[in-house]
Amino acid sequence: MDTIKNERITARVSEQVKETLNSAAEIMGATLNQFLIQAALEKAENIIEKEKVIYLSKKDAEVFFSSLEKPPRPNKKLKNAFVNYKEKIG
Repeated sequence: MDTIKNERITARVSEQVKETLNSAAEIMGATLNQFLIQAALEKAENIIEKEKVIYLSKKDAEVFFSSLEKPPRPNKKLKNAFVNYKEKIG
């Protein structure tokens, strides 16, 4: 049977911060630890998700999708890069 190892995280905060966090936890019907973990996890997931998303202006999005639908013909630099790549991979 696999056992799950829980790690401990500690933080030092002022009394005012702790009181505020305790109040919020009570409102949510959670312990302080449950509240902190859930809040931190939600924030971490939001940060990670924002890092994965690319934002484009309407004009940039139109150029991007237009290029996907009708890509430009390869220019000399792209052709040379392809030849160099093929030589390197054999």
